[in-house]
Amino acid sequence: MREGESVPPFTRIVDLVLRRAEDLRRPHLRPVINATGVVIHTNLGRSPLSTDVMEYVTSVATQYSTLEYDLDRGARGSRHDHVSRLVEAVTGAEAAMVVNNNAAAVLLALSAMAQGREVVVSRGELVEIGGAFRIPEVMALSGAHLREVGSTNKTHLRDYEAAITGQTGLLLKVHQSNFRMIGFTESVSTEELVRLGRAKDVPVLEDLGSGVLFPFQLDGVDEPSVAMVVATGIDVATFSGDKLLGGPQAGIIAGRRDWITAMKKHPLARAVRVDKMTLAALEVVIRAYLEGNQGALPLWQMIEQSQAVLEQRANDVMGALRRSLPASVTVSVHHDVSEVGGGSLPGSRLPTVTLHVKTQEGSQAAWERALRRATIPVVCRLHQDQLIFDLRTIFPSQEPRLVDTILEGYRLMIASDDWSV
Repeated sequence: MREGESVPPFTRIVDLVLRRAEDLRRPHLRPVINATGVVIHTNLGRSPLSTDVMEYVTSVATQYSTLEYDLDRGARGSRHDHVSRLVEAVTGAEAAMVVNNNAAAVLLALSAMAQGREVVVSRGELVEIGGAFRIPEVMALSGAHLREVGSTNKTHLRDYEAAITGQTGLLLKVHQSNFRMIGFTESVSTEELVRLGRAKDVPVLEDLGSGVLFPFQLDGVDEPSVAMVVATGIDVATFSGDKLLGGPQAGIIAGRRDWITAMKKHPLARAVRVDKMTLAALEVVIRAYLEGNQGALPLWQMIEQSQAVLEQRANDVMGALRRSLPASVTVSVHHDVSEVGGGSLPGSRLPTVTLHVKTQEGSQAAWERALRRATIPVVCRLHQDQLIFDLRTIFPSQEPRLVDTILEGYRLMIASDDWSV
């Protein structure tokens, strides 16, 4: 074409189709190296699963299975039975079931327990979780009616008691999963709420959020186990599978048998049920807790890494980078903090060791962009014109690839005429 001529519409369409086809051939859901230091990183898939878990998932997914078949009776079975018995064993609950995430668990519980009736909840617990999903909206969708009590920072037992009427269907307690209130605050404990519910013949539901299976403390914050909450006599508790449990995405419901039975029979249960791969993964994860082997789960391996181990790993990676990068690039090891993340233990910090990388002859922003576009992308932090890599969330097996990608990103950044983002 001569200079100044416009591109014919047909040519533009062909070009668009070809680029679109190339984009569709490229994998979109890709593995990455998480160097952010956020252990349960929602945007990066939350808790990673172990190879043992995935081997069992593969064996179930690539063959026929007993998903809804009872081998002993030679007849139709229930998909709820496989994991429910394990959840009951590890939590002490009378009954349990699994749905596709904790928001679905809360929605199903509200629908089965309080549809058309009032649900009493503290104003300080009307949380918004990721993706702008809010407790009041979930409640409205369930057909229950919100009855707020107390204030943002203080709610007393008498507030709940005064709100109970003939229209009350449920008392709800919600975990403040992604924020923490400090200072002039007060809330009602699960034990107090259960006693009130028993006295007034009103069931109690608690959304535990993360749902850790053993008592856990971090940075001065105590997280009670699900078994401790169940032991209060609560009617129903819900929690996530892919947060502090360290499993696949799932919503786990544990509590009294009559309420769980009602939920299993509810029409919504089929819409939020889980598939065979989720059940298989969850089975292996919960068995690890029952056998006292939760340390084999990647989540807890990351959380429990010592400073000494992290420092040794950081020094090894620093040495490899210094041997390959020019003198104009500075690489140093620092003490920092990681986050548990994923709406778990808000505000808590894990002491960690980080690697700081800075170049004098290019753009840190362009380098960081090149890392995200690598064959195995590396997601790190860009802070104060430095690239920061937290060793806590990097698997030891990923370290050679991490080094290679950092070097590859540097070469691409230097070769580019455009160092801007």
